[in-house]
Amino acid sequence: MSRIGKSPVTIPEGVTIDINDAVITVKGKLGELTQDFSGVTVKEEEGNVLVERLSDSKDDRSKHGLYRSLINNMVEGVSKGWSKELELVGVGYRASNQGQKLDLAIGFSHNIVLNVAPEVKVETISEKGKNPIVKLTSHDKQLVGQVAAKIRGFRKPEPYKGKGIRFVGEIIRRKAGKSA
Repeated sequence: MSRIGKSPVTIPEGVTIDINDAVITVKGKLGELTQDFSGVTVKEEEGNVLVERLSDSKDDRSKHGLYRSLINNMVEGVSKGWSKELELVGVGYRASNQGQKLDLAIGFSHNIVLNVAPEVKVETISEKGKNPIVKLTSHDKQLVGQVAAKIRGFRKPEPYKGKGIRFVGEIIRRKAGKSA
């Protein structure tokens, strides 16, 4: 049995779950998320959601823990929300936003302007003497991660000077330069 799949998902107050055929819908104060599922049965009992697999085939076993984790992330997202912070490390690297438009100056000849999905809230923090920070928040964990990965992909951190866009708290393995 999957250890993750066996554990129930507790439903906090203010979150409603609707299960129809092979689609689960989770509604909360921050929004609404839906997820299709197959190879498992999903039941709601006494303020908990239980995920059980239909058979012991390899495909159903792999989906057991997956769907339990997805449902847990949906419940946590609509109740608390998810956030990621990116740090711009480099001389002259700047970030600003106008609503959902993120403007990044990261060492190219032109600024990069990114239109962020409306479900993701963008915030830029620039303090003197510190690296600029881009904060992304949403109720959808997958969407926050996807947008953060796209922003990080514009200028990945390099191992020699450590310049680039990295997640806050990410450790970059540094390399020694040329030996004289």
